[in-house]
Amino acid sequence: MSSNKLILGLPSKGRLQENASEFFKRAGLKVSKHGGRGYTGTLKGVSNVEIAFLSASEIAGNLEQGTIHFGITGEDLIREKLAAPDQSVELLLKLGFGHADVVVAVPQSWIDVDRMADLDDVALAFHTKRGKRLRVATKYFNLTRMFFADHGINDYRIVESLGATEGAPAAGSAEAIVDITSTGATLVANNLKILDDGVMLRSEANLVASLNADWSDASLGAARVILDRLDARDRAENHMLVAARGPFDPAKMAEDLDRHYQCAADVISVFDGGGEVRVICPTAQVQAVADHLRQAGAETVSASKADYLFAAENVLHDQLLKRLGR
Repeated sequence: MSSNKLILGLPSKGRLQENASEFFKRAGLKVSKHGGRGYTGTLKGVSNVEIAFLSASEIAGNLEQGTIHFGITGEDLIREKLAAPDQSVELLLKLGFGHADVVVAVPQSWIDVDRMADLDDVALAFHTKRGKRLRVATKYFNLTRMFFADHGINDYRIVESLGATEGAPAAGSAEAIVDITSTGATLVANNLKILDDGVMLRSEANLVASLNADWSDASLGAARVILDRLDARDRAENHMLVAARGPFDPAKMAEDLDRHYQCAADVISVFDGGGEVRVICPTAQVQAVADHLRQAGAETVSASKADYLFAAENVLHDQLLKRLGR
């Protein structure tokens, strides 16, 4: 791959790949593979971008190493796989898919164990009576150690889970588990329960930037285009264009709508006896804005969606430049 291009790491298969491709598609950026089973591709609509199709775990590692600039992967993998995630990557944007929680679960038969403090008591009793440490099966070694330490639990040992973690207590290979779950149904099916304060991380897919990559002018330029398009699409999905004519001062009306409903003035025209105001409003405020305009004398208020709403400043790009020290 060209060192002068922005390298974007995307999941190579499954629902995560489909959702990532759909995410870019909504912003008018089409993910295209080189060949049917290729492991590289392009992002149509942006020049100087190459795509590397990798596993979600590999994406996390490559971001840390700086061999890719951007990647889409779960926050759980970033927090688990990277030695110092806050120093090596920047989580730019939560993407709204790939939701899963990293949780501590114990057998449902442990009726007196509902919180981490209860688990601490069990671990101490287990060691005292059996001379052995409580076993916790997991694939999340680092997250488990940090979370248990935060709760003052030290009397346990981690057992590496090589298969279905939720089956470890029933198989007798562990007493408790730390695992990832989307609905909790699999845990219930295996007679396990999540501790009330046992949610370690609420994870979802993120657009992540590497702070260790070689950010050339070309790669930064491509990043600006991508982040502009994503920001404009996100803004459009959460805002509407509202227009009305009426017997009011349009400049004052725009000021009122900005102050009360966080609406940004778009176009204002003035005519005898009144004027027209067009503003960009948060979708949740459209009904209130329409009521305000009608009370001011507007006979008709129109509201429509835009495909993209580009702002003068791009918060995502500014966030990236700040972390890069540019």
